[in-house]
Amino acid sequence: MNQNDNAALSKVPEVTLLFWIIKIAATTLGETGGDAVSMSMNLGYLVGTAIFAVAFLIAVGTQIRARTFSPILYWSTIIATTTVGTTLADFADRSLGIGYAGGTLLLAAGLMGSLVFWRRSTGTLSIASVGSPKAEMFYWVTVMFSQTLGTALGDWTADTAGLGYTGAALVFGALLTLVVIAYFRSSISRTALFWAAFILTRPLGAVVGDFLDKPVSAGGLDLSRVGASGVLFAFILTCLLLFRQRAAARAH
Repeated sequence: MNQNDNAALSKVPEVTLLFWIIKIAATTLGETGGDAVSMSMNLGYLVGTAIFAVAFLIAVGTQIRARTFSPILYWSTIIATTTVGTTLADFADRSLGIGYAGGTLLLAAGLMGSLVFWRRSTGTLSIASVGSPKAEMFYWVTVMFSQTLGTALGDWTADTAGLGYTGAALVFGALLTLVVIAYFRSSISRTALFWAAFILTRPLGAVVGDFLDKPVSAGGLDLSRVGASGVLFAFILTCLLLFRQRAAARAH
């Protein structure tokens, strides 16, 4: 691939079925991994957030400085956003006493604000534009808000709304199905549908992660958080090693 070819590629993956499989696995890993550090290791939400925030800043900085798309680096950054999102949302919702509903509304406002500023600044929210440092900064801020929102929204749906982990998973799975149907059967903006799916996969992963590691009495399977995280990480790594993932084409 020559220099001109590199310039025509973005720094994010092509959106395929593999992308969504890894995204759901990564968001589930974020939930079990975040809980493993903050709860199983008894470090608390604040310390867990600080640890994952450092990992997030390092990963994002490396991603932005990279000149070409790297699947390993990209998904490492996604995992960093989803783990820090888990502990940050739990800290705000539980330790600060904002509550699931309050945390969900606050983070939803932050997410919408990020999307609005990104659109006004660059003229587009398409991932095909994610190649410049400016677009990447907006992209990762938006991803960070969506990952944190997902934890709060998932907890609110499963606990406050009383649907439980399996019920909440069915709700978010059904909403994702509607997005897929809209993709194939409607003329709705593909960019809007992408972000709808991207946002919905996070609470789906959150409730699936909780289902795996929460006690049986709470409706979970009571699996080891560390063990579940290890299996999810191995699955993601296997997907990345076995299947080639290409960069999305840049918009011109």
